Amino acid sequence: MRYYALGVEYDGTSYSGYQRQAEAQTVQAELEKALSSIAAEPICVVAAGRTDRGVHATQQVVSFETSVERPDRAWVVGVNSLLPSTIAVNWVKEVSADFSARFSALWRRYIYIYGHRSNMQVFLRNFVSWTDSFLDVDRMEQVVDLFLGEQDFSCLRAADCTSRTPFRHVYHLDVIRIGGFVIIDIAANAFLLHMVRNLAAVLHDVGINKLNRSDVMALIDSRDRNLGPPTARATGLYLAAVGYESEFNIDSSIRVPAVLGEIQDRFRAVTLPCDYYRRSIDP
Repeated sequence: MRYYALGVEYDGTSYSGYQRQAEAQTVQAELEKALSSIAAEPICVVAAGRTDRGVHATQQVVSFETSVERPDRAWVVGVNSLLPSTIAVNWVKEVSADFSARFSALWRRYIYIYGHRSNMQVFLRNFVSWTDSFLDVDRMEQVVDLFLGEQDFSCLRAADCTSRTPFRHVYHLDVIRIGGFVIIDIAANAFLLHMVRNLAAVLHDVGINKLNRSDVMALIDSRDRNLGPPTARATGLYLAAVGYESEFNIDSSIRVPAVLGEIQDRFRAVTLPCDYYRRSIDP
């Protein structure tokens, strides 16, 4: 058997999420159909993160195994020729049998993009979360530390989340203003269902002075999702990077959405705490 990892990007607007579903259009189904055609055998892929309906990815990582040998070009150019224009494979890497895009991942990194509605462009309507309010980034930054570290994130957890535990470890959280956009940049070992969108909603309300630091502390301590603001729209959310142990040699640098321009240097690298230890968790 041969084992591969792929870097995949997609526009999630027209998909019912990443994960395969009966009688629904999903990214996984389209990807597996194209890979199976190139391999001439059924291919099942494992993904680093299972994004929701309407959520995008600039750097999703998937892995699969196959009994056939194909040149790398076939897994990129060949597969892309069979995919819809809203999905693309950017790179392929042969990996060891013990690599799993999902279970080998140390962290996932998402970015959430808010834009002021006065700057709205019709061609970006599905790629930015538009708000009528001016967001005060300084205020938002003042509550970032409350979300760092390992803790119970029940206050950001969707009611139908099936994870066995509400605990997650947030390693990295930044709020950045870039031109007319405000970017929330977060990395954690894994995420609960709608966790990033619910966090974005909380930070939005901090940015418009609807919530203050004490309110956020009380919300986290309450562990009650019903006390938080409505979930932010899916349109502004991107899976932008996934981190792995160095032995796997998988690029973990952030892939910035084109809507933000060439601003790679505005994003800090994700670093794990010096007392980090590997512990499995259902992502």
